Amino acid sequence: MLQVLGSAWALLLGMYLLMIGNGLQGTLLGLRGEMEAFSTLEISVVMSAYFVGFLFASRLAPLLIRRVGHVRVFSALGSGISAILILYPVLPEPWVWALARAAIGFCYCGVYITAESWLNAAASNANRGKALSLYMVVQMGGIVTAQWLISLNDVSGFVVFIIPSILVSLSFAPALLSATQTTPQHAATKPLKMRRLVAASPLACAGMFLLGSVFAAQFGMAAVYGTRAGLSQDQIFWMVSLTYLAALVAQYPIGWLSDHMDRRWLILGLSALGGSIALLALLWPGPLWLVLLAAGIVGGTSNPLYALLIAYANDYLEREDMAAASGGLLFINGLGAIAGPLVVGWMMDAMGPQGFWAIIATVMLLLAAYAAWRMRAAPDKPIVDGKTAFAPIPAAATPVAAGTERTIP
Repeated sequence: MLQVLGSAWALLLGMYLLMIGNGLQGTLLGLRGEMEAFSTLEISVVMSAYFVGFLFASRLAPLLIRRVGHVRVFSALGSGISAILILYPVLPEPWVWALARAAIGFCYCGVYITAESWLNAAASNANRGKALSLYMVVQMGGIVTAQWLISLNDVSGFVVFIIPSILVSLSFAPALLSATQTTPQHAATKPLKMRRLVAASPLACAGMFLLGSVFAAQFGMAAVYGTRAGLSQDQIFWMVSLTYLAALVAQYPIGWLSDHMDRRWLILGLSALGGSIALLALLWPGPLWLVLLAAGIVGGTSNPLYALLIAYANDYLEREDMAAASGGLLFINGLGAIAGPLVVGWMMDAMGPQGFWAIIATVMLLLAAYAAWRMRAAPDKPIVDGKTAFAPIPAAATPVAAGTERTIP
């Protein structure tokens, strides 16, 4: 762990500052959109646009890196993020915010790919799992810090937008000034057709699509739900923070269980638990403690499911197919994330703020039901003799980080 910190501390510090900026704009736009009297549909489109940009960047950013190099891509996209964060309060129009969210999603995905390439180059096979763990801790820590900063500022002003812009601008200095070694090459991976990926693991593909909707609801629509449910700004801060803190705490025990039991039982159990608590929050509106409990349990089940589904899919693939499969699964997850805010927004218009929990409950219970059906329909016969190791991959990870699972002998 100390070796990883010694070789990648500057990069991890930069990513922490970047994630404060990302966590701020995710919650902040929901709160500010409500103040600007945006309709539910308009806010939903704005939130979905981020994942459209993320989806395109997962394909195009590696090409940019190969053409102009890591440093130029890192700097250019970071400058774009800083500028867009200032643009939001200057032009509070839904169509401007939607375009800006698509652009900032593209920029963040490109920065993630660049950072993860550096991180993988700094790590060895012996400590790559620890490096990914630190990367996840840094991401979650940045998002939680962002919620705290929002709680201390007036979301109706400019300062709360200027703070993340400054932090993003500062985030590149440690990584770029400490880059004393040659940056890694972004190698092309072996292609894997989507049809073959779906045939190899239907459960992983369906699960990644459904989880995309849950992640998008948590990341983009939680603040909208909180505002319409009558929560204060501080209460919304606790709700969002508990989502990510629970995810951080739950990753490691779930990862240990994953490597010692049939992963499908774990997928079923986590999905059923998250869906059940969301259903309880839907049927029993009002108590703040239940809202916070539901946010924590949904976050603590859905985020580990992301890494669990990638590891489960890799159990059915040849070693050389794993990186491409991770990219395909992330693409499927992105499609679900684009649809998520639109569906949640439509449901909140139809039945009020409880529509937020209705979608999460439906999606997670649907995943549990599909996992149960797959367990009856198909035996568990991995293609390899052992399992691939569970890696605590954050939901924002790109194919670079998601393709690093190692085979357990």
